[in-house]
Amino acid sequence: MSLANRVAPDGSLHAVAARGMFTGNRGVIHDPQTRTLRGRRWTTKSWIVCACQWKDVRRDVWGRNAPGGGAGWSELFFLDEVTALAAGHRPCHYCRRAAARAFAAAFDAGNALPGLNALQRDAILHRARRLSGDAPQTLLDRPALKDLPDGAMIESGGQFLAIRGGRALPWRFSGYGPAAPLPDKAALVTPGPTLGALREGFAPVWHCSAGA
Repeated sequence: MSLANRVAPDGSLHAVAARGMFTGNRGVIHDPQTRTLRGRRWTTKSWIVCACQWKDVRRDVWGRNAPGGGAGWSELFFLDEVTALAAGHRPCHYCRRAAARAFAAAFDAGNALPGLNALQRDAILHRARRLSGDAPQTLLDRPALKDLPDGAMIESGGQFLAIRGGRALPWRFSGYGPAAPLPDKAALVTPGPTLGALREGFAPVWHCSAGA
């Protein structure tokens, strides 16, 4: 049975078979005895996206991975980095150092906030995330949608759509569908501060189904 650790672009968690390209976490949110979710969906403001393979590390997913036999962190999985960014995660400084440095530089420049540290960026992101933030939903018309950078995620008619090359790619846990024209209106899913990083040139990793 699949664990409820597959992340949708809005940050919600689901039990589906498709694992995706990346893992990551928001702290400890599972019970290692039952391998089920606890009540909270995050225990830290530092939401990260990690490589699924790093050195020789092996983990028992949603088991007991802490040195003292505790839960450790709760492994989450994302279709790709575009999905992770939409949910409000950012690259890990340990296993994805180059991506983390590139994201930090683009984030600071794109939000005109030079010299931030990781905790400050996490606090800014936390207020803007769809799942954890208090910001009102942003609705965009077609001209505003055309201005979104590649890698932005929107939602229209209950469907998540990723922007690439001025087209909209329908998102699924298993991959993207064929590109289609932008909708007339849509809700923004990717946090505003992350959009700043995308506009400044941060290039997230796409799933192969998104095409070249």
